[in-house]
Amino acid sequence: MTPEIDIVAEAIKARSAAQAPYSNFQVGAALQTLEGTVILGANVESASYGLSCCAERVAIFKAVTDGHLDFQKLAIASEGGAAPCGACRQIIAEYAPDTEIILIDTLNLNAPRTTRIDALLPDAFAGNSLPSN
Repeated sequence: MTPEIDIVAEAIKARSAAQAPYSNFQVGAALQTLEGTVILGANVESASYGLSCCAERVAIFKAVTDGHLDFQKLAIASEGGAAPCGACRQIIAEYAPDTEIILIDTLNLNAPRTTRIDALLPDAFAGNSLPSN
């Protein structure tokens, strides 16, 4: 039997790899596949802010490019327990639409919030919204 994965601890661990020299807002993400594999991501900032990448997208892009396409949980750790930005919501809606999202406030680890992308991004525009699909 495979041991239970502490997805919250994994997201907090991922946060330590954040490169946030401009905002000092470190975010970590842990994405768990249906098979139990955990892929970590952390935000990476650029002096040209538009070129920065959020932890959620880093984790999803790493997972997808490694061949993982089915996910069960996405834990996101930040000070204050911030929800994903709009760009991340779009990527989650397209690549992890059935994934449980756990928002972790690193200042209050006893109160993670759980949500789903349908609540964060209702009526999402995804591949099935395109006429060719």
